[in-house]
Amino acid sequence: MDAGLVVAVSAIVDSFFKKLPDNIRYDIFASSILLIWFAYWKPMFVKDSPIFFFFPVYFALLIAFVSLFFISQRNKLDRESLKMMQSIDDSGMVDSWLVMSCVLVSLYFENHFLQFPVMMTLLAMRFTLSSCLKPI
Repeated sequence: MDAGLVVAVSAIVDSFFKKLPDNIRYDIFASSILLIWFAYWKPMFVKDSPIFFFFPVYFALLIAFVSLFFISQRNKLDRESLKMMQSIDDSGMVDSWLVMSCVLVSLYFENHFLQFPVMMTLLAMRFTLSSCLKPI
């Protein structure tokens, strides 16, 4: 769990310095955070709890969906939509480091077990936004 935490925090720090490409940074963060989630939450639930089967499948299907229907179709976005997306990105409300930090903090609220998948969904939306704004 400690190694996963170091990797997740490193991905958050890299959001400021941008040494890694966005897709690699998001993949590293999401993979490490899922490992932390599994290690931290598994002892709190009964054996073979469906939460540990359905959440990873949900995350994989979500990323596959946004990759197929949004990111791969980004060349079809009109100029007005791109301007709107760029203004959302520039506003600072949804900075990647902020969303990643919220995902990390949500792991410690095990009594609110839906907060983690909601934050991971927001992270997937942020990944989609940054991927759509990348030059083609």
